[in-house]
Amino acid sequence: MYYSPYIYPYPYYANIPMYNYGRQSVYWNYPNEIEHANRFDSYRSSNGDGRILLTDYGSKPFVININAATKQNNTYRTALWTGTHLQVTLMSINVGENIGLEIHPCVDQFLRIEQGQGIVQMGKSKDNLNFERNVYDDSAIMVPAGTWHNVTNTGNIPLKLYSIYAPPNHPFGTVHVTKADALSSE
Repeated sequence: MYYSPYIYPYPYYANIPMYNYGRQSVYWNYPNEIEHANRFDSYRSSNGDGRILLTDYGSKPFVININAATKQNNTYRTALWTGTHLQVTLMSINVGENIGLEIHPCVDQFLRIEQGQGIVQMGKSKDNLNFERNVYDDSAIMVPAGTWHNVTNTGNIPLKLYSIYAPPNHPFGTVHVTKADALSSE
């Protein structure tokens, strides 16, 4: 590596990747986020206005811009892909609300925040959530099976996230428009 006086003392920033956030990739073959994935009859579709059709596409091969789909989702929970061993759901948590204290005895969970900020709490019992962290855009949360957990929106915009359950935790095609819908279905 050669010396550049404009990046000292952080030389490792010299070769950072150039991301294309907010613009269509030059590698996409279809405009307006319409992309046919492959010969397996799995596709991502828009409604003509650039919005992604949010429905459960499992268990076919599937490709999607998960960031765009997550930010577009306005329901409390929508199953996006349900397979035999894994499930992806999209969530939108309103300002001041939370997912709700829960535990999945036999399910590991991964959550990724795409928009907003909040607090995640975890612990071995619901009365002792001794793990607490602030979360925000691009935070990844790993919840081991058998761990009590909750995520609360502390920001001023909806908290947009997606969750991966292994194995699946909700029935194929699950859509809970509100948290009350989710509670009544359990």
